[in-house]
Amino acid sequence: MAALELVTFRLARGDAQQFVDANAPINDWLKRQPGFVSRHLAQRDDGSFIDIVYWQSHAAALAASAKMMEEMAQSEAMTMIDPMGLEMSHASIRLSVD
Repeated sequence: MAALELVTFRLARGDAQQFVDANAPINDWLKRQPGFVSRHLAQRDDGSFIDIVYWQSHAAALAASAKMMEEMAQSEAMTMIDPMGLEMSHASIRLSVD
């Protein structure tokens, strides 16, 4: 069953465009992960971000999430995020409409 990874956060430093630009290595890393389908990064009116990653399975989402903390934690984009407000969850998709 497909799954979504949902991450909400604020930036600790930098602006939105700097953060988006700093995500190129994260995007490249995600594309190499088994089960990756797509990623969507959105900014709310209050300045906070929502990062939604679509995975082929819940297991793939969990495996990549753990691996990311080991391999990408020191990337420029990750160091721009305020860890105090970061929330991450995974959910199995029950309905999808294209």
